[in-house]
Amino acid sequence: MNTFKRLTYPYLIWMSIMIIIPMALILLYAFTKAGNEVATVQFTLENFVHFFTDADFLHTLWLSLRIALITTILCILIGYPIAYAIAGGDEKRRNLYILFITLPMWINMLVRTYAWIGILSDNGLVNSILQWLGIAPQKLLYTDFAVILGMVYNFIPFMILQIESQLAKMDRSLLDAADDLGASAFQRFIKVTLPLSLPGVISGITLVFLPAVSSFVIPKLLGGGGYMLIGNVIENQFITVGEWNFGSAISMVMACIIMISMYVTRKLDKSDDVQGRKRGKA
Repeated sequence: MNTFKRLTYPYLIWMSIMIIIPMALILLYAFTKAGNEVATVQFTLENFVHFFTDADFLHTLWLSLRIALITTILCILIGYPIAYAIAGGDEKRRNLYILFITLPMWINMLVRTYAWIGILSDNGLVNSILQWLGIAPQKLLYTDFAVILGMVYNFIPFMILQIESQLAKMDRSLLDAADDLGASAFQRFIKVTLPLSLPGVISGITLVFLPAVSSFVIPKLLGGGGYMLIGNVIENQFITVGEWNFGSAISMVMACIIMISMYVTRKLDKSDDVQGRKRGKA
């Protein structure tokens, strides 16, 4: 036991340096402001009041939540059929398809997002195809469409992998039992497959919504310099403006939103597990 405890010391030290100390500093900056004298600070709620009373910042927060929600919904609608098709194949093909899904993730997100700039630009691939088809070029880059597309492209593998892993370990005998009871293919999906895959869907929602709501690289590149989400505002406060106190306060607000989202998804996941056990006992 003592040996096991000693093995945890490097992890605890690393966690303290990389997580606990930075979070403590952000918490300190969020509730303080620089004093009149050198090396003095004053505790205040002014940073939070500024954020929640400024219409521009609230609009940016709402825009970030809306974009993240749309991204999550699209990832579910697109990712679920793909995960369902992958899980229904044999093991060899399933592994190959999963490789294709994860292959783009081996490339840095910045590089992947830069590629979409060339595809969606006015003289890019998409508009070249539209011109070849006789359709007038469209303004695609630096729009909501470009940002949502970039987010879906970057985050959808997380949704697919979570749902596919849940579907792959599903007890197939339940589907056979539904067939024996005369259930149609649609009824089998609604009554058996979908409920059993919900834990994977909820895990996928967590892995997509949380990074999407705080993303700043994708909106900055595909949305242009004038397109601001809450992640860009935080980056701007720290790097450009130098308002570390206000940036820390916004970070705390986002941390609370993320923790609430995680709490809700965990509650939903637990309720699904309880219902699944009840169905199994029945």
